Amino acid sequence: MELLRITLRVNGTPREIDVAPSQTLLSVLRDTLDLIGTKYGCGEGQCGACTVLIDGQPVKSCQPRASLLQAKSITTIESLEQNGRLHPIQEAFLKHDAMQCGYCTPGMIMAAVGLLAATPRPSDEAIVKAMEKNVCRCGTYPRIVAAIKEAAHGRV
Repeated sequence: MELLRITLRVNGTPREIDVAPSQTLLSVLRDTLDLIGTKYGCGEGQCGACTVLIDGQPVKSCQPRASLLQAKSITTIESLEQNGRLHPIQEAFLKHDAMQCGYCTPGMIMAAVGLLAATPRPSDEAIVKAMEKNVCRCGTYPRIVAAIKEAAHGRV
């Protein structure tokens, strides 16, 4: 199989890598760049465990082909902590116990970061609508909503 040499901008850093034309962004992140915070869930774009931001928008990374993302900015969960401080969404998730098994948490957090970047003070309904594309099998949805709401209001 022929590999393509591409440059991806991941977490603000250009990364030159070889990819197969059919290789997903999730595969590149986890297997090539060793960014394992992004989780493999269903592999079909239904659960949201693999959510990252592409140009600031939440996207399920198991779907897009990495070879098509050269001009895009990709942000993963690994980039949220800055100088030893968690992102306000991460702090709020911890404060509200908005995780149980934790598998969906990176995708939930990235979806929430994308939501708050687009809508800094979302209503409860807007939070629920934005997060309905991410599945939590443990059912911590009320705590997730509370965490996002608190982070949006800067009370973390």
